[in-house]
Amino acid sequence: MWLIKRVRDSFFSLNILFSIVTFILMDYVSAQPRNLLVSTFSESEITELLIKDNSWITYPSYINREAWEQIPEKLRQGYIKAGEVYKGYQWPAILATHYLEFIRTGDREIMQIPYRERKKAFEALVMAELMEGEGRFLDDIINGVFAICEQTYWGLSAHLTLQKRGAGLPDVNDPTIDLGVGQLATNLAWAWYFFHKEFDKVNPLISERIVTEIRNKVLTPYYERRDFWWMGFNRDFVNNWNPWCNYNVLNCIMLLENDKDVRAENVYKTIQSVDKFLNYYKNDGGCDEGPGYWSHAGGKLFDYLELLYKATGGKVNVYDNELIANMGRYIYRAYISGEYFTNFADASARVHSRPGVIFRYGNRIQDPVMSGFGAFLAKQYHFGEKPITGKIELALENLFKLEEIKAAQPAEPLLKEFYLPETQLAGVREAEGTNKGFYFAAKGGHNGESHNHNDVGSCLVYFNGKPVLIDVGVGTYTRKTFSSKRYEIWTMQSGYHNLPVINGVEQKDGKNFKAGEINFKSTKNSGSFEVEIAGAYPKEAEVKSWIRKYSLHKGKRLSIEDSFILHENNGKTSLNFMTSSKCKMVKPGEIQLIQEGETLAMKFDPKVLTPVIEIKQIRDKKLQRTWGKSLTRIVFKLNSNSLTGKIRIDLTT
Repeated sequence: MWLIKRVRDSFFSLNILFSIVTFILMDYVSAQPRNLLVSTFSESEITELLIKDNSWITYPSYINREAWEQIPEKLRQGYIKAGEVYKGYQWPAILATHYLEFIRTGDREIMQIPYRERKKAFEALVMAELMEGEGRFLDDIINGVFAICEQTYWGLSAHLTLQKRGAGLPDVNDPTIDLGVGQLATNLAWAWYFFHKEFDKVNPLISERIVTEIRNKVLTPYYERRDFWWMGFNRDFVNNWNPWCNYNVLNCIMLLENDKDVRAENVYKTIQSVDKFLNYYKNDGGCDEGPGYWSHAGGKLFDYLELLYKATGGKVNVYDNELIANMGRYIYRAYISGEYFTNFADASARVHSRPGVIFRYGNRIQDPVMSGFGAFLAKQYHFGEKPITGKIELALENLFKLEEIKAAQPAEPLLKEFYLPETQLAGVREAEGTNKGFYFAAKGGHNGESHNHNDVGSCLVYFNGKPVLIDVGVGTYTRKTFSSKRYEIWTMQSGYHNLPVINGVEQKDGKNFKAGEINFKSTKNSGSFEVEIAGAYPKEAEVKSWIRKYSLHKGKRLSIEDSFILHENNGKTSLNFMTSSKCKMVKPGEIQLIQEGETLAMKFDPKVLTPVIEIKQIRDKKLQRTWGKSLTRIVFKLNSNSLTGKIRIDLTT
């Protein structure tokens, strides 16, 4: 491990040794799961450490009006006004046909829109009542309790595949736990905690109904089953669902489970399950789901660890572990500028991240860069100037840390470079502390990653903090997104990433289609990332070797170089680049890229490459919010019929 750390910190030299050690480490981790949590804490220790009452809860009780009145008056009134919007609210129905739409047309939104509206209304009403404390919102909260409790399934239509009878309609006899089930259960559990005495004054059946439904829909299935894929007990691959679902279940156990033995046993079960998530992660902490999912992956792990920390009076504390620290640091390492992040995988280029979580995570791992980034985002987002929304307990967590966050010194993490050798992700900018000039990020990896796109070897290029060469990201989720037809979606295909199409063949999906040797170098005035990508293409591509290299030369240019050896050349090889810039051929060998007042030249040898500029119309609303109504693909056709060659494209001012 000392060797890995030493080489990682150098960022240059010993690159071949770096790759060898990385692969050895990956094989070792795969064969020897680290089991960080269970190797540190036994079940008997957790049983002993768990707080037996509700003293672990750090928020004031509903009747402690003095504490609630300490919240700034403007903010309190904002919450109350937000709740007043839902006075007399007519809770929208989630119909059977809403669920069925997913299998009929692939549409998820028809079910998710009323689902989100109900959740938003319930959270607003609960927060308003906590702020005001006069009982004015209780009837609407009670209506919300019954509306949610009478909902057959608390999850999303797309997730009914978890049940034995598959998607379509929810089976009341086969309760399953997905992200949505856990979120609604946790909201109800916290409403029960704050208001159960007030509910009982109206009718004890309100509180009893909450407990019954959470037990039937969440606790009993969790206690009795180990086969939900996200638990990780029956498979090696898990993703953000693991900490997200376990976090929600842990809330419900701690708030509602009175049997101390059952409580301890299943808290430990969440620990065992979350260990599967930690085992999946590389030591460098890279999130292969992309920064858009960090909030639900590394960020949600933090939520889980914080809850476990509270539940044990601070005795379960693994924040000094390097993996835990690196999983947090990923989010600022992936930061480019403004709201832009390195958006590989299913992530938008613009990410509105979680400043409160980033700040608190940074404090826990004693990383001033991360906590400063949280404070920076809080300032950028005007955090706390209006109600902090979302799940009840997480909104409260941020609310009661608000003054500390606002008082902290904000710092934008404009890193000179980062390199995650196991995740195979790197980024370089011209100079530390500024977004002026070029920035590039590139990846290796494989095409079986979580939320994968076929993008081994692809890159992002920014100039003065604005996108030049882009990863389009992902559109609105439909049934097709997570099906065998996923790679029929153009945004998932390598041909719509910054990659070559070789002999008319694009990259193939699957873990076996992966990067080869990687070399990363960084000096004061330059940085480069070189990767062998031939292994990401199927045999039909007839490629023996294709080395893609990105090089940044401070104050001069950013170069993209390809060196290839083919078994066959059928004349159908091209280099593709996606851009949000307006493109104009100004002369042979030069394309002008214009965006937001910035103009760059894309220079190439016209004897080697023939460009075609294609306009790609954007019809998906989610993509339109980031890129507008069209993007451009530049397709450089390779003119040579040679089996070997070298190509270079330069971006210059």
